[in-house]
Amino acid sequence: MTRREREVTDINDILQIINETKILHLGLSDEGWPYVVPMNYGYEYVDGKLTFYLHGATKGYKFDVLEKNPKVSFALETDMIPFEGKVACQYGMAYRSVMGRGYGTLVADVEEKEKALSLLMKQQTGKDFTFDEKLVSIVNVIRIDVKEFTAKERKLPAAMQQDS
Repeated sequence: MTRREREVTDINDILQIINETKILHLGLSDEGWPYVVPMNYGYEYVDGKLTFYLHGATKGYKFDVLEKNPKVSFALETDMIPFEGKVACQYGMAYRSVMGRGYGTLVADVEEKEKALSLLMKQQTGKDFTFDEKLVSIVNVIRIDVKEFTAKERKLPAAMQQDS
């Protein structure tokens, strides 16, 4: 990470970023060509291990690519606020972000798919849902076992921050 002063290291702060974000950009590689797709997600952080769950139709390009190459990357961001400056190089964007990489796997186990979809719906809606086997059978679920991740935050310049 180049801008160490922007690094977020407290896991609770990182999980807050993940919890407040709704879209994860999934990066895949198809024979050397990058492919990035925005997706809804759910996640869990258990015993120091971060896992994301994504879902989609039962067929599609991203699933074909994932089966050929399970190495994935991801990025998510929130609280993006553009700000102005007196000259072009003083313009910028405040943000909070998490990015990383890991291994993607298509989940076959029905119970794990049910859990994944429940986590996804909790992330997206704040509500608890249950799923039956019939509903679970009509979607694919990707599990990302995260191997490494980093987080950054760029705050608004002090002159632009509102007093609370």
